[in-house]
Amino acid sequence: MTQSHPSLPQPQLEKAGITFEQYLEFTPEKLELSNGYLGYGGQDQLGFHLAVLTNMGLLSAIRHTGLSLWLEALDRRVREKLATVNADPEVAQALLNRFDRAMADLTAMVEYLEE
Repeated sequence: MTQSHPSLPQPQLEKAGITFEQYLEFTPEKLELSNGYLGYGGQDQLGFHLAVLTNMGLLSAIRHTGLSLWLEALDRRVREKLATVNADPEVAQALLNRFDRAMADLTAMVEYLEE
């Protein structure tokens, strides 16, 4: 008989609960602080981190961190995705140009709001 593992928690904008199975699977039995990081014995912490974000909600998380950090994270992630787009070079460049303009606009807005 194979044992199935629960799916990873999926953070949403608003806070949400996780299942008991997710709690059992992804919450370390003993939470430790090692070199400034929460965790336990080198275990993969992805499920735990996603559970925390699910419980907190992304809107709450963003309220407690700088908007510019979220923009930087978005910028890095979208650029990673754009690098893997299998498109005509002209289309890929057009997507990148459009993204650059959007990020410039968002950055200007965030800088104004964070002043």
